[in-house]
Amino acid sequence: MASLTSVPISTLEFERFSTVLPPDTYGAFLEAVARSRQVLDGRRIWNVNSTARGGGVAEMLISLLAYARGAGVDARWEVVAGNPEFFALTKRIHNCLHGAPGDGGDLGETERRTYEDALAPNADELAERVDPSDVVILHDPQTAGLIPRLKPTGVPIIWRCHVGLDMPNDLSRKAWRFLIPYVEQADLHIFSRRVFAWEGLDETARAIVAPSIDAFSPKNQELSDDAVSAILAAAGLSQNGDGAEPTFLRESGERERVRRRAEVFEEEPLRGDEPIVVQVSRWDRLKDPLGVIDGFAQHIAPRSDAHLVYAGPAVAAVSDDPEGKEVLAEARGRWTELPDDVRGRVHLAALPMDDPEENAAIVNALQRRAAVVVQKSIAEGFGLTVAEAMWKGRPVVASRIGGIQD
Repeated sequence: MASLTSVPISTLEFERFSTVLPPDTYGAFLEAVARSRQVLDGRRIWNVNSTARGGGVAEMLISLLAYARGAGVDARWEVVAGNPEFFALTKRIHNCLHGAPGDGGDLGETERRTYEDALAPNADELAERVDPSDVVILHDPQTAGLIPRLKPTGVPIIWRCHVGLDMPNDLSRKAWRFLIPYVEQADLHIFSRRVFAWEGLDETARAIVAPSIDAFSPKNQELSDDAVSAILAAAGLSQNGDGAEPTFLRESGERERVRRRAEVFEEEPLRGDEPIVVQVSRWDRLKDPLGVIDGFAQHIAPRSDAHLVYAGPAVAAVSDDPEGKEVLAEARGRWTELPDDVRGRVHLAALPMDDPEENAAIVNALQRRAAVVVQKSIAEGFGLTVAEAMWKGRPVVASRIGGIQD
């Protein structure tokens, strides 16, 4: 079985934050950078997760590790391999951690063997590569099973959980019981919110770290109105491109064109001047795409001339989310059931993922084009799309749930 895949990391200059941080805050930031260089000198910082594209964790790592490299830290990124049974199981665990049944399957000894067998070659390879002077940061349930194999190497192990539930229930506790034999062996546990911290873990080995967006990434960089129109037209999301160039700046500073088109399920393309409501999310039941469609059809469409755009990634590109294709099919089914006059104002878009920076530029244009950005999550660890919309000054309507509240 294939095991770890190394993800290339660029180098970004942290000095750019002087343009968006107040002087006192930027000064404290520089002190933290200097301290990090001193403490981490000679150490390799290994980050391990389950996908290099799609979802908030991968998106954060792309920027955070590049800024770490820019600060002189030897940051590295590895992605674990797994078979379909492993990813179906870890999706079940993910749903349970959010208090949802997912596929309703068990988390027993058979599932434990599936989980450990899939992670074993990844764990063996990583254990051979790390030194006790390094630091390993493991992200989310897919990587927790690596901890017992890494422990004998003497390397410090941090396990970071990006998901959680405000009020734990029996399902979330079932997931905890499955994962705690691995997680309790880590030297530090990081949660996104204090209420997400698990019962049964050492409180003295805990830290709270909120997720974050990169103000300068292709997803959040400033775009002119003309560039927004041009990018949406180039991606097949709108008819009107106004003749401008559909370009964005890569992290490297190179200007690039949007070339790939989204797969869009719609009656007619947007003209370019309609008010639009936008939700950008994975095709995930916890993001409630059917609820977004129903809410728009019942409450917004009868009272306005707005259109709805629900955009998610091309489902084949997100390797650790086997339910994506199924959920997109459910959303398409709900769309076809809408009355004719409403169906013509609802657009479902599967955005290209071949180039993550191009994908980010398309999302940026969609959010900046939106009259309102929605995040109707049923459960949410943080909700990066809310922070992105706020950074762009867009009105937001979102569920009072999880990290969205923060």
